[in-house]
Amino acid sequence: MRDNKTILAEKLASLLDGQGVSLTAAEAVGLFETPADPKLGDLALPCFKLAKLLRSAPPKIASDLVGAFAGTAGISKVEAVGGYLNFFYDGASAVSAVDEILQNERFGSSDEGNGKTVCLDFSSPNIAKRFHLGHLGTTVIGNALRNLFDFHGYRTVAINHLGDWGTQFGKLIYAYQNWSSQEKLEQGGITELEKLYVRFCTAEKEDPSLTQAARDAFHRLECGDEECLRIWKTFKDISLPEYQKTYDLLGITFDSYVGEAFFSDKMPAVVEELREKGLLELDDGASVVRLDEEGMPPCLILKRDGSTLYPARDIAAAIWRKKTYDFEKCIYVTSAGQSLHFAQWFRVVRKMGYDWADGLVHVPYGTMSVGGEKLASRTGNVVLLEDLLSEAIRKCEQVIAEKHPDLPNREETAKAVGVGAVVFNALSNSRIKDSDFNWEDALSFEGNAGPYVQYTYARTSSILRKNGGLPPASPAGYAPCAEETALAKKLSEFPEAVDRAIEAYEPSVISRYLLAVCALFNQFYHNCRILGADAEDARDFRVRLSAATRTVIGNGLDLLGIRRTEEI
Repeated sequence: MRDNKTILAEKLASLLDGQGVSLTAAEAVGLFETPADPKLGDLALPCFKLAKLLRSAPPKIASDLVGAFAGTAGISKVEAVGGYLNFFYDGASAVSAVDEILQNERFGSSDEGNGKTVCLDFSSPNIAKRFHLGHLGTTVIGNALRNLFDFHGYRTVAINHLGDWGTQFGKLIYAYQNWSSQEKLEQGGITELEKLYVRFCTAEKEDPSLTQAARDAFHRLECGDEECLRIWKTFKDISLPEYQKTYDLLGITFDSYVGEAFFSDKMPAVVEELREKGLLELDDGASVVRLDEEGMPPCLILKRDGSTLYPARDIAAAIWRKKTYDFEKCIYVTSAGQSLHFAQWFRVVRKMGYDWADGLVHVPYGTMSVGGEKLASRTGNVVLLEDLLSEAIRKCEQVIAEKHPDLPNREETAKAVGVGAVVFNALSNSRIKDSDFNWEDALSFEGNAGPYVQYTYARTSSILRKNGGLPPASPAGYAPCAEETALAKKLSEFPEAVDRAIEAYEPSVISRYLLAVCALFNQFYHNCRILGADAEDARDFRVRLSAATRTVIGNGLDLLGIRRTEEI
């Protein structure tokens, strides 16, 4: 458990110091790991990492250290297995772990980020298109990362960098001027805009001259053409209220909606700076920054006609954000397909001499499909996120109505569980993996899904209600059984799970951890009588263990951006 690990790390650092090896306790903590098989102990020290420092074979190091750690408080057994030193906790550790959790409602949080700012650029839909399932990844991953950094004390700035600039708006302006009208736009709203975009992309395949027509329209927009600006603003005014509906349903807020267009007047300064620093070169009429030494193709800054490209806008935005927020990190959550783009312009910022470029982080994620079919707005093959969430809520309400027809606030609970099911499904696997959404997996109350976690949380809440609250203290000298010890140990690992999730920018570390906690809690729930325990000390400890589980699951759900459910 965490306290035990600290104690063991301090002891290891002291032992190594006696052998002439300088290692801090904080550095020693990183040498320990949790065995995949509980039979191998609660904590392990792989001695391979010490072999060079001590100039000895790992099995001998492990064997020599057994005696030194014997009798350590909280440790019942120490054994050497090959090159590993395995530690087994005693029952008192389980009790102390529960006590530690219940003393801190924000168990797992830290203040390591105090005084530091992290900007998170996520969601960032292109205006004139509705949210579809493809937008889900960036939105919920970004929100979860924001919650994680908040939990560690950072000041976070959530930025919705709207896609409101670029050639696609030249396409839409052309389509609107030739095939639509203000009346049609008022009647059809964002649906009309989507139809126009699909129509243009279809027509463009048959008539390549439309590509240049779209570029010309966007160039007029960049140059401040009043009619183009009026049409573009209409597109934006129609889009934002649509997005807000989805954000409200997901419970996500942003600190900034500054989009690409905001930086249109800031890009010339970036281009000029690149020229002054000798980084900009002409390549077949386009202006580029060479990245040959980095093993990457040139980074395109300006088109032949002088129009800017995405890298120029992103560089301008990064410089502005650094000046405005003085960020420690600026994190961009986008699809893996944009990895080269970010690698290129990150490198350009570095070549410009900005040392803060090291704080620019791209967090890529895989594609999401439904029934094996990939989504594409160009062809109109989309699954609207609003429709998906509504269907999830409807299905959850049906299940809840069958199982608990008298449940109060059934509609609100169904909304929390339905939306949570979709979010958890998106965060349940490594973000870089491609995923395929299906209802059976997402809405399971018994399997590896969000409703299962929310149901387990509700079960812990029910135990506390029925007990009339929390027993004031753990019983003195109580000896936990195997199920209780295993659950307490897993709960104590929550801070480490949070650390790993932040370090890897990986929310699925939390979702997988929560599933493991739920499995252990439900095993404990079925094998150990809680409110009906034979002895008062057993009842008190088991209620407190349930309350500690509630705290950890609740904090985990908060980090993932999923509502807690007191009853299901």
